[in-house]
Amino acid sequence: MTRINVIMLIMTAALLIFFFMAFRRPQVVPRGIQNVGEVALDFVRVQIAEEILGHHAKRFTVLLTTMFFIVLAFNITGILPLMHIAANSLIAVPLILGFSAYIAFNYAGIKQHGLKHYLQMNLFPPGVPLPLYLLVTPIEAVSTFIFRPVTLTIRLVANMLAGHMLLVLFYGGANYLLFASDSWLMKPLGVFSFVAGFAFTLFEILVAFLQAYIFTLLTAVYISGAVSEEH
Repeated sequence: MTRINVIMLIMTAALLIFFFMAFRRPQVVPRGIQNVGEVALDFVRVQIAEEILGHHAKRFTVLLTTMFFIVLAFNITGILPLMHIAANSLIAVPLILGFSAYIAFNYAGIKQHGLKHYLQMNLFPPGVPLPLYLLVTPIEAVSTFIFRPVTLTIRLVANMLAGHMLLVLFYGGANYLLFASDSWLMKPLGVFSFVAGFAFTLFEILVAFLQAYIFTLLTAVYISGAVSEEH
């Protein structure tokens, strides 16, 4: 049981408690925590699922909602007191999430079109001259079945790791320059480093949300492409 595992358990429990408290006694006119919960759920349902998937949205809303809030919760730990590291800054969690998205859009495509037609759609796009399939088919295979989960994983882990390193750099520098350094000439630089660290902390809140949104949005786009007839 590592520190990251503990953080993941804490944030998963926090999500479960939040949604349980929000919807244990739902009211027709929502108030308080129920109102917050409904706004949060409606954001994913309307802005991601229905916007991208249209009439297919209902089938995948639960998946996309779960994915969004797990990514967001595991991102935001990078700025929370006593945690100070995003669970998604280690590759294991983003890799599992990326693989989940990979299974989701391939399953959706195969169920919608059948395995043979789904592979034909992705590997042999219509309208391409026959000789060019020697070039196009390998590119489509790598792009669809390898690069998609890999890019989802790398995008998420790289952003979270970069943010963590910047915060460590600025706050570590501020601590040294303000308290460990004997030179008074370094004190202004320490103040600057602290202010920069605080600014990046606020920026990391935005990044945590944006990465959750982008990850979920791309998953919805891949599912939409898999279930649609034309690519």
